Amino acid sequence: MTFSLIGRCERSGMFGVAISTSEMAVGSRCIHVAPNVGAIITQASTNPRLGHLGLNLLRDGYSASRVLDEIAASDQYVERRQLGCLDVTGLGVARTGSGNRPWAGHRVDRNVVVAANAVVGAEVADSMFDAFKRGADLPLWERLLRSIEAGKAAGGQPDGETSSGLYVVDRDIYPMVDLRVDLHPSPVAELRRLADAYFPLVSYYNLRPRDPNVPPAAEWLAGHR
Repeated sequence: MTFSLIGRCERSGMFGVAISTSEMAVGSRCIHVAPNVGAIITQASTNPRLGHLGLNLLRDGYSASRVLDEIAASDQYVERRQLGCLDVTGLGVARTGSGNRPWAGHRVDRNVVVAANAVVGAEVADSMFDAFKRGADLPLWERLLRSIEAGKAAGGQPDGETSSGLYVVDRDIYPMVDLRVDLHPSPVAELRRLADAYFPLVSYYNLRPRDPNVPPAAEWLAGHR
């Protein structure tokens, strides 16, 4: 029912997740990210508690592989889940339970975890993975968004999607990017529309907490085009 990825920027250490699914408000349940800690995705018949547990284990210094083992062992319905984890070293792991609806699977490499279930085929995961690998020179938020767009372009889910999300952290306790489309007939395209408006302001919203004397967003943006 979902396709998503976790990505880490090798240069900056930023973490982020992009996701889309057939059910509404996916960003509220499946994305678990903490700065200087790592990221976890919990999807299919998702159990958000696993994401919170996993982040706590990452904070305690567990590796991604050990975190995945621990959270999988804690859940009697783990075969209905699809899980991914990426830690501060760039190690990524994933688990696709046997009870996931086909096509279901994952792709993992250093700094990236792609997971998909109930999609049209393996080409969805492959396209997302390839798009992320090609985008090493892009800001992480753009790289993640292009990857989720590639998954949609490859077919996404047979019956379409209704929600999407994009979440990126750097070193502060609040996210650099937190965009959600909670209910929309074309949530990936709508996420792109929001992103095109927001991405030019990422630096502004990162600056303003440190310097409240900066001009209003529209005025600042006009001077930085």
